[in-house]
Amino acid sequence: METQINEVKSFNEYQEVAKSLRPYIDAAKSGDGKLSRSAFYDHAHIVGSIGGQFENNTADEFAKAVSSLGESPNIQHHIAWIDISGPAAAAKVEFLDWKGFRFTDFFVLYKKDGQWKISGKTYDSHSQN
Repeated sequence: METQINEVKSFNEYQEVAKSLRPYIDAAKSGDGKLSRSAFYDHAHIVGSIGGQFENNTADEFAKAVSSLGESPNIQHHIAWIDISGPAAAAKVEFLDWKGFRFTDFFVLYKKDGQWKISGKTYDSHSQN
């Protein structure tokens, strides 16, 4: 019976990590930078490049960028994987047509006080690099 309980906990934790990514995913569609910001810890950094230009943004700077881009009503996303080890997790999310871009985002998350949040993100903008 113990294995079954652990399997349920593991499954539920996966769902909690996916749920913690939801504000970020929803903000990509709505252009709501404040919503995007709510998914990140204060110390978080977002690193990647667009058009060959290296970007290293704080969560606040990234939230402003999301707001300035505005909504992307046709965006599609797919959570490719989530990997969890205790209070640490990593996730890969694919986006298509975020303002005409395709992105692959890699997230590092941490669970503190029962809540998962994004500690860092790095991304690839595919053909835009």
